[in-house]
Amino acid sequence: MRRVCLVSYDISDPRRWRQVYRTMRGFGEHLQLSVFSCDLTPAQRVTMIAALEEAIDRDDDQVLLIDLGPSQAQPIQQIEALGRPLSVRDRSPVVL
Repeated sequence: MRRVCLVSYDISDPRRWRQVYRTMRGFGEHLQLSVFSCDLTPAQRVTMIAALEEAIDRDDDQVLLIDLGPSQAQPIQQIEALGRPLSVRDRSPVVL
């Protein structure tokens, strides 16, 4: 079962921050500077965590993974934004 996970990170080194950002682009949707929303299978979640573990310094950096529940139960449109509106990209496949 797919679950939505909010990933937030605080990375102290700019080079590691860019590496974490590039890693996360492969797993989720970029919401804010250091926040991604991910719709993952359990296997994808394990793969993402392994990739993040390689990218961070465990003594200086922090990554938070917040499980928001099953994908079908909480679509990303339920996120409320204060200030600038949140733009959510369409998740449907793109045919070129």
